Amino acid sequence: MATANPTELQVSSQDTKESNQPLIMGIATAKKAATVLDAAKMLDPRWLKPDSIETEWVISVLDETIAKLELSCLVPPILASLDRFSALLGPEITKNLTEHQKLASKMEHLLASPEEEDAVRAEERTVSLCLLEQQLKSSVRNILRLLLANPSICKALKCEAGTREPPAEAFIKAFREFRNFMLERLLTNPTKEEEMVQFMEDVSLRIKKNTETVTASRAELLAAICTRDEEVQKKDNMIKGLKKSMQDLAENCKTDILQVKWEGEKQQKEELQASRAKCASLQQDIQQLKAQLRKLVLQHRASELALRKRKCRAETEILNWVQKYDADMAEKQAEYEEVHAAYTKEKAELSVLMEKHALLLQEYSQIEEERRIRQEKKKKALEELATMTLAATRIQAFWRGYLIRSTFKSKKKKKGKGKGKGKDTKAKK
Repeated sequence: MATANPTELQVSSQDTKESNQPLIMGIATAKKAATVLDAAKMLDPRWLKPDSIETEWVISVLDETIAKLELSCLVPPILASLDRFSALLGPEITKNLTEHQKLASKMEHLLASPEEEDAVRAEERTVSLCLLEQQLKSSVRNILRLLLANPSICKALKCEAGTREPPAEAFIKAFREFRNFMLERLLTNPTKEEEMVQFMEDVSLRIKKNTETVTASRAELLAAICTRDEEVQKKDNMIKGLKKSMQDLAENCKTDILQVKWEGEKQQKEELQASRAKCASLQQDIQQLKAQLRKLVLQHRASELALRKRKCRAETEILNWVQKYDADMAEKQAEYEEVHAAYTKEKAELSVLMEKHALLLQEYSQIEEERRIRQEKKKKALEELATMTLAATRIQAFWRGYLIRSTFKSKKKKKGKGKGKGKDTKAKK
């Protein structure tokens, strides 16, 4: 009676590794996505240019500092092979380097000497170290000044001095990153910074959502793997029990064992295929999310580039309008100066005319006063003449009346006398 092979009844570790491969691939994909997102968080400032004098000053100071750091890192290898570089450097630079080497040796000797217990000697040692430190700083400044005054020597030293030490290289690299960061910060106004922060928050939110999705998918995958492992473990336990019972009932249970084994393997294969299909679908979803993220990043970069171009055009138009405004204001200023000169001249003439007008007004007032007095006198004379004329007229009228009355009286008297004489005559007759 044939017995079942134990290797056929146990689940191999290779199948377990194959079942864990989708999880490993998901973790690697998530790490790659995180790396891409970290790279997308920083904008490349290489195409940006300073837009103000202050920014150019700051960047020029940082560039000069980087150049001085690179040159200062070349000093130790030059001192190590000073005889080889003396012909290239010249006597003055060689002299300064020799003095710097002596000062460095003194500093190393003082630092290597044991500390004295005496307070006075310790204080003298501290003072000497401070003086040597100041002298070393001054010596380094002089060496850098002399090297920067000869660009050809600097270029030749960079080619012949060899590579820099790792700490110095790391420091210079960090300082270059600081310079790029400062350039980006100086060229980013508050509005752009807020837009960038909002954009990064949106991207972080999307990354967070994608990470949550990936985490949930991992959790589901782990749950499926655990369920499958539990089922496999159950099947193993079942197989072990069947093996024990098979030892007693090998011939009778052989067919049943083979059937159970076949069903278990079939179910295991089905579950493994389902798990692989689900892992593949999750991997496809992750790839789609990554592609969507790249697309969004490219779209936002394109929109940012368009906005930057629009800003440059607007600044150019503003500059043109400012220049036109300055030209117009210069013309208006010239016209204003001409009008102001004419106004000043006319104002002077007006003041002269006003003075003349005051004199003429004074004379006119005098003439008017005299004219008024004459008119009053004339009016008074006319009134007196009218009064005298009226009086004369009345006197003449009264005189004429008197004469007429006198004439009438005399005529009446004559007529009366004539009538009396006639009566007497008649009587006599």
